[in-house]
Amino acid sequence: MTVPRDELHQLLAERAFRWGDFVLASGRRSDYFFDGKQVTLEGRGLFLAASLMLTRCRELAVTAVAGDDGVGPLLGAIVALSGAGSDPPLRAFMIRKVEKVHGTAAKIAGPVPVKGERVALVEDVVTTGGSAFRALEALAPTGVLVAEAIVLVDREEGAEAALRARSLPLHALFRRSEFGTHS
Repeated sequence: MTVPRDELHQLLAERAFRWGDFVLASGRRSDYFFDGKQVTLEGRGLFLAASLMLTRCRELAVTAVAGDDGVGPLLGAIVALSGAGSDPPLRAFMIRKVEKVHGTAAKIAGPVPVKGERVALVEDVVTTGGSAFRALEALAPTGVLVAEAIVLVDREEGAEAALRARSLPLHALFRRSEFGTHS
């Protein structure tokens, strides 16, 4: 029987890594690009990723998950799965990359964050921690307590140390080194 983590690892290895010359969101150049959406925008991959992240959220006793608008489907899946069991359902906040200039012009979409609420940040990949830092900045005025950043893959390029320096633990389902090298 395949363990969900092993199955997700296989899907990520087969579909999410692209080899070549890429410029990352951090501005760094890389010989590979991790495109998690190749897995998380497909039913089985989304289910596996969300299930493993939900398990971690339950261990942390968080009441909400937050991430940028690029991980919206993953946030939604975690919330939907959390409502299917006996545990209380989680809430989700989306941190907009670009603040809206119409309507409420809110930087945070979703239910209103509750002061003191424990929240986990969710991302598909982390390099330097820049997205997590932007999320922390957006959430700071709300008074929520960000318990941890949970990611599918840590590129192992400094994010863990940078987040730790800001007192934010990083939990990576996988590390880049678990996927070998391009052949």
